[in-house]
Amino acid sequence: MAKKLQVVLNQDINKLGKSGDVVEVAPGYARNYLIPKKIAFRTTPGVLKQVERRKELERQRQIELKQAAETQKTALETVGRFKIAKQVGENDAIFGTVTDRELVELIKENTGQEIDRRGVTLPEISKVGFYKAEIKLHPEVTAEVEIQVVGS
Repeated sequence: MAKKLQVVLNQDINKLGKSGDVVEVAPGYARNYLIPKKIAFRTTPGVLKQVERRKELERQRQIELKQAAETQKTALETVGRFKIAKQVGENDAIFGTVTDRELVELIKENTGQEIDRRGVTLPEISKVGFYKAEIKLHPEVTAEVEIQVVGS
């Protein structure tokens, strides 16, 4: 059996790795498919150093993003409660519902912070009252804010 060949990927390949990863593949696969199609290139000591440097820079960037998310979480939890006014019918039931877009706009007005609405998780809000919403700021950082729904 021929030994495996180390290559660095130029693009993501399903079940093999992501761009910039060093992977070991069969020599024929590398020689006949990956390298001619410029999907990967052979590793050298210089290339391995570049890959390590790139990984370190990416790790530092992820740490900075997490710290920024922690700061944003602290700011959101300092404000604590956000008031949303809705039209109310019988039995304190509101017309419509509170959406993630409304909450994101309210947070932007009150704190000036940009938040991705896809990270907002709201409970089912159908009446006037207090509710808790989770906001995912980073894969490891989640803030929890309180929403007060009042009648207008």
